[in-house]
Amino acid sequence: MQQQRIIYDDTTTRRFITASLLFGVVGLLVGVIVAAQLAWWQLNFGIPYLTFSRLRPLHTNAIIFAFVGNMMFAGVYYSTQRLLKARMASDLLSNIHFWGWQAIIVAAAITLPLGITTSKEYAELEWPIDLAITLVWVVFAINFFWTLAKRNEKNLYVAIWFYIATIITVAVLHIVNSLALPLTAMKSYSVFAGVQDALVQWWYGHNAVAFFLTTPILGIMYYFLPKAAERPVYSYRLSIVHFWALVFIYIWAGPHHLLYTALPDWAQSLGMVFSVMLWAPSWGGMLNGLLTLRGAWYKLREDPVIKFLIAGVTFYGMATFEGPLLSIKSVSALGHYTDWIIGHVHGGALGWNGLMAAGMFYWLVPRLYGTKLHSVKAADLHFWTSTVGILLYIVSMWASGINQGLMWRATNPDGTLMYPNFVETLLAIRPMYIVRVVGGTLYLGGFLMMIWNLWKTARSGQAVDGETTVVVEEKQDEMVEGKPAWVFILTGWPMWISLAVIALGIFLGWATPTRAIIIMVAMVALGQLAFVLAKRNRVAGRPSWFAVIEGRPFAFTVLTLVAILIGGVAELLPTIMVKQAVPHHGEAQQPYSPLELQGRDLYVREGCYVCHSQMIRPFLAEAQRYGDVSRAEEFIYDHPFQWGSKRTGPDLHRLGGKYPNLWHYTHLMDPRATSPGSNMPPYQWLSENKIEVKLAPKKLALMQKLGVPYTREDVDGAEVRQKAQGEAIAADLATQGVKVEWDSEMVAIISYLQRLGRGPQDLPKSTTPPPTATSEGGI
Repeated sequence: MQQQRIIYDDTTTRRFITASLLFGVVGLLVGVIVAAQLAWWQLNFGIPYLTFSRLRPLHTNAIIFAFVGNMMFAGVYYSTQRLLKARMASDLLSNIHFWGWQAIIVAAAITLPLGITTSKEYAELEWPIDLAITLVWVVFAINFFWTLAKRNEKNLYVAIWFYIATIITVAVLHIVNSLALPLTAMKSYSVFAGVQDALVQWWYGHNAVAFFLTTPILGIMYYFLPKAAERPVYSYRLSIVHFWALVFIYIWAGPHHLLYTALPDWAQSLGMVFSVMLWAPSWGGMLNGLLTLRGAWYKLREDPVIKFLIAGVTFYGMATFEGPLLSIKSVSALGHYTDWIIGHVHGGALGWNGLMAAGMFYWLVPRLYGTKLHSVKAADLHFWTSTVGILLYIVSMWASGINQGLMWRATNPDGTLMYPNFVETLLAIRPMYIVRVVGGTLYLGGFLMMIWNLWKTARSGQAVDGETTVVVEEKQDEMVEGKPAWVFILTGWPMWISLAVIALGIFLGWATPTRAIIIMVAMVALGQLAFVLAKRNRVAGRPSWFAVIEGRPFAFTVLTLVAILIGGVAELLPTIMVKQAVPHHGEAQQPYSPLELQGRDLYVREGCYVCHSQMIRPFLAEAQRYGDVSRAEEFIYDHPFQWGSKRTGPDLHRLGGKYPNLWHYTHLMDPRATSPGSNMPPYQWLSENKIEVKLAPKKLALMQKLGVPYTREDVDGAEVRQKAQGEAIAADLATQGVKVEWDSEMVAIISYLQRLGRGPQDLPKSTTPPPTATSEGGI
């Protein structure tokens, strides 16, 4: 036994805070720009790299991975060292992690405006950057778990639990969702297609929110809120329930993003059930955070740190109430594809993540520089400016989204659509778009105020690293009740009751109403049994099963991995591995022609999926507006899927053959010529740019490897077929006074748009004049 002085690595924490503040400004500024573009289309400036559809993914990636990501790493590095009473295991790995992550962010900032994207929401970065993310994340994981191994504090505090879940789960999510075959140095195709790709993507997309934007920030809440309040966490037992219930249930909830789509009904129902179940653990965590302030509520009046942290936890409660609400099928039918979802997402991002970040920064920076906060009044002003900005933003989006949903489904007494022209809805919600710009600008102004305040704080002091003295004891293998700890863990009653509850929960998704009631009664009974056994153990003075695994990071990590894998495997494998999940028959399953495939890649590059869906839901109003309901078998060759998640413009799945080639040309050159009132930017550069003709055979060959039934003759003759189809479209346009080269990007994307929802044999040959202001007018 000996004493050891430990100096913490706070340099890395300071670096991550600086990066978070810098990229936070960039992300918020781009957010204000894209919000303004929806209200005033002229702000796209006719520049390809500044269009809404290219900047919007840049905005989301900057906020999630640059702003919140760097903030999260700062909080993890600072709190982990103090909770484990150990310096991070390797300064070299910490440096590689920091600079590697910033390089990834810069790569994203360059490639996304260039249109280099996979089109997968929150996972748009192409395969070389995906590999870099994997390597940097592995470096972070090694450093973290190495530090756990050399810790000087036996038991793991609750914040560490959430960090472990984050590191393990994000790794699994990223690897599975990023599986792709490269075509070029900056282009790849997902190994999944259609329904399978949609399920994998939203399994990832939903859980990226859960395990990148939620669990690590909860860990930060469990550390910094008690520190700021100078009070212990309200309930240790509640934190245990909160952690395990959240980690297990969250992973199942992804399919609620795909309700009423071509996804199998069982997967939709399973996603909805588990999403509704999330109410309990989410609100348990919120209450645990709020009640930590018991006896210290007066600090809300005095301390801006407490203001930000408590407001952040409150927004967490609001967001986790709204999320399960939106996962109920009847509510999703109204809210999905609308601005309501945008309001919900920003309530979490700006309210939960943004305010928690501000609270953490205001608490950390004075301590990292050995001084006091420069201006409490400026911090208070920042709080109120941000809060008003958030409320303006989300309330305007709630109003806009509900308005959209009601107008889309509104019918006259005779059953016809009350608002057949999609643009009517867009014009009705424009005032809400302007209010959103005001709200976002206020939030950005408050953020800039915080940067000034923190900069002045840092200038008034100098960088200091925290330190402590610990007593280092020789580690010994412990026995629990006369047997090795791992035997005690595997044979303990909590393990078997948990497995039984998990099994019942899985069957709940497929059960009939009567069986579902029986299963839920059985689950409640098992819960009561666990309560009785736990109470008996406490009375008898026996060691707690959880306390045993809490002191063993390896066992804890394995159990966490098992908890998240159960849901992932149960949901994904039946759809991915079973061929019957998607019927393999029908004319709609004809592979794309070489030119259509080129056009599809342009559709992805220009970010058309950001504003348009390709999924007609089984509602009468949607069938009247768009055409036949979308079917799963129609998407089996779509690598990646293009169902979209927002309708700023109309659904495009049955667009093929509705309008002549001239209409599409005119619409892309000047959207308001065909759809007065549209806020879609023009895409004139498509008529000037040329496709890479030589890539066509390579694309077909790669698709062949992915299971698309192209023949050797198809691959060899790809360039000839591509030219023939392009010349036919160019000739049709020429007869109507439009001269465009057959190998122009315009011709390629027209070929793809004319194919949507149709087989290649059904391509339109109409040369009638283009309609104006139709019910299918673009955005």
